[in-house]
Amino acid sequence: MPVQIAVAGKGGTGKTSFCALLTRYLIDKRKVPILAVDADANANLNEALGLKLEGETVSELIASTKDANSIPMGMSQETYIEYKLNAALAEGKDVDLLVMGGPDGPGCFCFPNNILRKHLDKLLTHGYKYVVIDNEAGLEHISRRTTQDVDFLFVVSDSSARAIRSAGRVHELVKQIQTKVKNICLVVTRATPEDVELLREEIEKTGLTLAGIIPSDPLVNEFDIKGQPLFNLPAHSPAVKAAYAILDNLNI
Repeated sequence: MPVQIAVAGKGGTGKTSFCALLTRYLIDKRKVPILAVDADANANLNEALGLKLEGETVSELIASTKDANSIPMGMSQETYIEYKLNAALAEGKDVDLLVMGGPDGPGCFCFPNNILRKHLDKLLTHGYKYVVIDNEAGLEHISRRTTQDVDFLFVVSDSSARAIRSAGRVHELVKQIQTKVKNICLVVTRATPEDVELLREEIEKTGLTLAGIIPSDPLVNEFDIKGQPLFNLPAHSPAVKAAYAILDNLNI
């Protein structure tokens, strides 16, 4: 089975950026092929990775099967969803990407959850060495057990007390769900050592181990403004160097 790594955190904390740098790290270390799963309703991991989406997101294709007339004659709804899921995979050289998309009304993922889980199980037999999952703070697909047990969960926060407290709530959620998470740690972005020292008490309250900090990086801002993939940041980027140091230390 591949090593499964999930990333979660409050929106705007740099979670997807960290996912992109994590994926780049794995590629640089030749720990490929990789399956990336964008499970955030505000999906933009494809942009951070520089991958073009050709097909539908999972939520879009599920919504399209709600009308029985949309399913080809002689094909069951389950078979049709499985067929469409295969087409939803964006394939790259070293990384493939499956985008979940936002829920289309209440309970969008409830009916097809078992089908989706079976599909992901099949994907995991395709020889992927690593699976990287970009989650929203609610950990929807982990809590529904859409994904398998997680080897590493990174909870990402910026250097604000509010975001650190949100990271603590993610930790509490992990304790409540049935999915097994083997290793969980905190990454603080756009921070300095002095910021972290001021936040020490809040960090300790979360119960999370601090894996490291990623400083503010003008190059990240520049790439964001220009709409360039963060995956292509130069090696001397402070964000790249800090992320690599964190991952090296954890022997990912």
